[in-house]
Amino acid sequence: MGNKGPSRTAASCGSPLRLAWVPHERSGDIVIDGDHLPGAIRVWYVELYMGPGSRTNYPGGVIPHATECTSVDPAGRWLTLRCTLDHGVVVEHRVTAGRDVVTFEMVATNTAAHTSDVAWGAPCIIVDGFTGGDKQTYLQKCFIFLEGRLCRLPVEPWATEGVETPGQVWCPPHVDRDDVESHPLSDLVPSHGLIGCFSKDERMVLAAAWQPYQDLFQGIIACLHADFRIDGLRPGQCKALRGRIYVTEEDIPSLLQRYEDDFPEHFDA
Repeated sequence: MGNKGPSRTAASCGSPLRLAWVPHERSGDIVIDGDHLPGAIRVWYVELYMGPGSRTNYPGGVIPHATECTSVDPAGRWLTLRCTLDHGVVVEHRVTAGRDVVTFEMVATNTAAHTSDVAWGAPCIIVDGFTGGDKQTYLQKCFIFLEGRLCRLPVEPWATEGVETPGQVWCPPHVDRDDVESHPLSDLVPSHGLIGCFSKDERMVLAAAWQPYQDLFQGIIACLHADFRIDGLRPGQCKALRGRIYVTEEDIPSLLQRYEDDFPEHFDA
């Protein structure tokens, strides 16, 4: 897949990825950059947190939150963030940049005296600079896995009706279809929780996964989602979550092996 020319070596041997934080309103963007990348990658982090029944309850199911950057490495190697939800839930995030992967380590804690029904959260990965496409043209660079096979988008059948349009949501078997993104919901079931896209020259791949994972989503602003699942928190309860954004040379078998090593839960029977 893709050209195997000199840029492959540049991508695999490039300098490590760098992180920066750009606040906006009650949230912000993590900017992922590197000398070898075709363009910076922005992650709206976290775009939103939702309660159950989100498939038809948008925007009513949105749980207001604010995100602040609590510390940052001047060299761009790591940063820490805190999301404070109106429900009394606090989510602490540590984000670390490697050579070709960004690692997310998260702990969600319910500090309130009542149970929180927070169901899931949505990191929004904006890939226009990476794919070279806009919101109309980037779709052809994107992929999911169906029946164990990489499938470039769009795939058939393609759902068109939802509370919000356009876009496409893929729901895994372990998640209630009423609890996913409110965009058109595909009848197709993804093989696992990895979603990604090719770079503008097809020599690099970006892919993302979270554990526990909620759904996959291709959106409306040249974005991709691998939403993370919280599934409620009792008073005082803590849950650990983790995620990865891989930015690698175009080598799908190697990417899949890394993904399986990092997220064995997604391959359990």
